[in-house]
Amino acid sequence: MNIHVAKNAEDLGGCAAAKIASVLREAIAERGSARLLLSTGASQFETIAALLKEDVDWSKVEAFNLDDYVGMDESHKASFRKYLKDRFTSKVNLKNSFFVDGEGDVDAKIAELTKEMAKAPIDVGVIGIGENAHIAFNDPPADFKTNETYFVVTLDEKCKQQQVREGWFETVADVPSKAITITPNAIMKCRHLISSVPRGVKAEAIYNTLTCKLSPDSPATLLKTHPSWHLYLDAESSAKVFPV
Repeated sequence: MNIHVAKNAEDLGGCAAAKIASVLREAIAERGSARLLLSTGASQFETIAALLKEDVDWSKVEAFNLDDYVGMDESHKASFRKYLKDRFTSKVNLKNSFFVDGEGDVDAKIAELTKEMAKAPIDVGVIGIGENAHIAFNDPPADFKTNETYFVVTLDEKCKQQQVREGWFETVADVPSKAITITPNAIMKCRHLISSVPRGVKAEAIYNTLTCKLSPDSPATLLKTHPSWHLYLDAESSAKVFPV
């Protein structure tokens, strides 16, 4: 585990993006291509913006995303397909992009994503941590035992409330109850994990992640068992662990 504390979200994003880019460049140099798993949400704004400025041969990079809501049209502002297309994939010349799509035949979409994911390891997984310490949409208690790659989960109330506070929905009732998400097991198969977690709303989740024992009730504690996990915090999100 490697912990990096920046003074603010912008500096955090720049540091995390530099590490992501370094891993991608190394993979391209070694094998001629790289694979990237990208998180979304408000906490990733600065990291994704900074990543666009990095020197990476994007034509040799394949990108996947973590999750999306079941039944949500891509035009909705909360769609993670829309989020990534607007902020990232439309701005770089990727070799390929694979999106979680919760519309239509969900089982078929999961099977296709699973097939694509299995073709080669993910070099770097960018994994945010939610206010309830979820990773992707694996809310507590997370399923640490499943061997699936993606599956459908039911979102808990704290997760829904976070989505409203971040401005993606007007009310908790508007948040879909189910989502397709990458599983904890699949996350842990990434060669490297990088977590960008800025802002004070994440301080409690970070404290619990770093101080609690491994537990499905605090899903992000699983990240501590990965041999190459890099956690990027700012002064606010780290305040309970590293008080000034």
